[in-house]
Amino acid sequence: MAIVSIDADIKAKWPQGHCAHSPGSPEELAIIAVDLLVKELGTSGAQNFMNQVFLRYSIEVLDNA
Repeated sequence: MAIVSIDADIKAKWPQGHCAHSPGSPEELAIIAVDLLVKELGTSGAQNFMNQVFLRYSIEVLDNA
């Protein structure tokens, strides 16, 4: 497993407000991304999007096995 370090400054704005994040790991970045997806698409929309992502990568992993 690779060790990844992230140096990012994320600022998100929408009509109801704004937020800023500085993730330091891929896990923190993923949590921020999911949080923003839910705020933008709602819970159901975010779940559908994530299901598409997991489906894509599960097929890719199976193809490389």
